[in-house]
Amino acid sequence: MDLTVFITGATSGFGAATARRFASDGAQLILTGRRSDRLEALKNELDSSRVHTAAFDIRDTTAYATAIRELPEAFVAVDVLVNNAGLALSRDPAYRTDYKDWETMIDTNVKGLLFGTHIFLPGMIERNRGHIINVGSIAGQYPSPGNAVYGATKAFVDRFSTNLRADLLGTPIRVTEIVPGMVSDTEFSSIRHKGDQSKVDAFYAGTETLTADDIADAIHWAVTRPPHININTIQLMPVCQAFGPLAIHRRST
Repeated sequence: MDLTVFITGATSGFGAATARRFASDGAQLILTGRRSDRLEALKNELDSSRVHTAAFDIRDTTAYATAIRELPEAFVAVDVLVNNAGLALSRDPAYRTDYKDWETMIDTNVKGLLFGTHIFLPGMIERNRGHIINVGSIAGQYPSPGNAVYGATKAFVDRFSTNLRADLLGTPIRVTEIVPGMVSDTEFSSIRHKGDQSKVDAFYAGTETLTADDIADAIHWAVTRPPHININTIQLMPVCQAFGPLAIHRRST
C-alpha cells in the first residue's frame, strides 16, 4: 500500500488497531499519542522502518505543530489523516459534572481534531490527493443521559465532516466520518469512569460489543475504496444495541 497514514491517539484502542490494520498492507505510518513508551512498543511490533512516532497531547497546538514540522522528509506527504484521539469524561448529569471535564473534552474532541485537519489540508490540496477520517460517535447523533458535552463534541464532528466535504467539492480530497456504537476492548470506559473497574464491568455485563478491530476494519474499508468514491459516514453498532422509545418521566402518585 503506497500510502502515508497519520493516526492520532495511536497508543491504544481504535488508533492502535488501525495502525496494525494499515501496517498489514505495508502502509507507512505516523503514530501519535501522549505515551511515548506505548508508541515505541507499537513501532517495534510493526515494521519500524516504515513507522514514525511523535509523542504529544493534541490539545497542545504548539507541540502538535512542532511534531509536524519535524517529520522526516519521507513522511511529510500525508495521504490519510485519522482524527481518532478523543475521550469522554464522566457519566454524571450536567449539574454534577466537573467543568474541567467539559473543557478537556472540547479541547480534545473538537479543537485537537480541528488543528490537525487545518495543518494537513493545504498539503493534500497541493498534492491533489488525501483522505480525512474523523471518528465520531452515536452519542453525537442520539441523545442520552450523561452525554451533554461529550455528545455535543461528537455532534460537532458530524457537522464538521459533512461541511468540510462540501468545502472540498471539486477536489479529490475525501472526508469520512466513522460513527461507532458500543465498543468494549478499549480504555474509553475506564477513562470515563475514572478507573472504577466495577462500573466498567457493570456497563458491559452480558453484552457482545464491537471491538477496536471492527472500527479499524471500517476505517480501512473506507480508505481503500476506489478514488472516485467518497464514503460519507459509516455508523455501526453491535447487535446487542439498538434504539429505544422516547423517555417519559411520570410523577409518583
